[in-house]
Amino acid sequence: MAPTVRDDPYSLDPNMVREPPTSWWESLGYVGPGFVLSASIVGSGELIATTVLGARAGFIALWIILLSCVVKVALQLEFGRYTIAHGTTAMEAISQLPGPRARGTGWMVWLWLLLWPVKILQVGGILGGVAMVLVLVFPGTSAVAWCWTAGAVVAVLVSLERYGLIERTSLVLLSLFSLLTLSSVAALQWTEYAVSMGDLASGLTFQLPGDMLLVFGAFGLTGVGGDEIMSYTYWLLEKGYAAYTGPYDGTDQWRARARGWIRVMYLDAFLSMIAYTVVTMAFFVLGAAVLHVQDRVPEGDELVETLATMYTHTLGEWARWLFLAGAFVVLFSTLFSALAAWTRICGDAICGPLGLDFRRPATRGRLVFVLAWLFPVLWAGVYTIYPNAVNMVLLGGVATSAILLMVVHAAMCFRFLTPHRVVESTPWYDSALLASAASITVFALVGLWITLAKWWAGAG
Repeated sequence: MAPTVRDDPYSLDPNMVREPPTSWWESLGYVGPGFVLSASIVGSGELIATTVLGARAGFIALWIILLSCVVKVALQLEFGRYTIAHGTTAMEAISQLPGPRARGTGWMVWLWLLLWPVKILQVGGILGGVAMVLVLVFPGTSAVAWCWTAGAVVAVLVSLERYGLIERTSLVLLSLFSLLTLSSVAALQWTEYAVSMGDLASGLTFQLPGDMLLVFGAFGLTGVGGDEIMSYTYWLLEKGYAAYTGPYDGTDQWRARARGWIRVMYLDAFLSMIAYTVVTMAFFVLGAAVLHVQDRVPEGDELVETLATMYTHTLGEWARWLFLAGAFVVLFSTLFSALAAWTRICGDAICGPLGLDFRRPATRGRLVFVLAWLFPVLWAGVYTIYPNAVNMVLLGGVATSAILLMVVHAAMCFRFLTPHRVVESTPWYDSALLASAASITVFALVGLWITLAKWWAGAG
């Protein structure tokens, strides 16, 4: 029997080669990695950071959210192109870039490993958000206890799952909560919090709110972040895009297949971008229209209760329970898909220094299982020590901005310094990639400067 992508999606076996779909309708049957990516960022970026930004700054920050969602896609596409053409994971690709090496591992992997612990705060905040929802549903219970319970449940699911389950679960959970949020935004127009065209226009005047740390944290978290862009390569591999393209043989047939599967990846990324941009704007509008007017900022133990008022003020008091159910769905789906991504990207990162081969199914399986339990323990531990979900998520967003700088550097190397094998770039594509890299670099550097300056002033 010929091997299939289910056997080992990281293998480039010639027997797994498959011709790409030729029509838009057929291509829809192969989309999915982008929606797994969307599910992993909704909880931290859209539900928390975006609504907090809207609550504090009002509509003037709308342009930041739109820019954040749109501008990073070009980098995502370049990582995806490289993965399909070379059959490599993100960690393999950045480890091969020019620069110093230690223990056979490139400097960018080591830098990523140094930055990643800060991201534990971000997902620890999401786990804390799940716990706060459950405390509201079951009054009198302990948030810390729920935190550890939810961590154990997600560990069980991820330690035993495969890609198909991740994709289906992410899509269903994301769709349910998105429908609720869009319904709530529509209902705003029949309340005192109705949004006018003037409100939306004020958000496109490129003004900057006073809390710049929040701005740059939200920029790092909304849309695809640096870590999500890297994890996208693993979902492309597990969906089968690289396996279907097959090992590089220099033939025109191979190039045609590669271009075809890259076009499918473009569709996947474009559809997911529309989905998370619409949901992100919906969360922001709710925060700016309802919470900003009331001068209520979601924070501390009141995070989920405050967010619930966005729905009760538009749909009625009955919607509080609907929101709690939806909040649990979206936060838990973020935990689920984020943990699935972390087990792969972190497992791959540590394989080089440890002298292991992530591509070996047995090694990869053991790492996924161990990390699926280790990370929830770390997330629950940091939330137990520092139970402030908003600050934890925003601090993780700052780390995401730093990782974005690494992603920019890598994408420029992929496109302009390394043999790409697929000659498909157009002037429009290169212009979008350069514009994306420039804007992200400016935002990330300024954001890091402001963060360090605040830290230095506080330390002094």
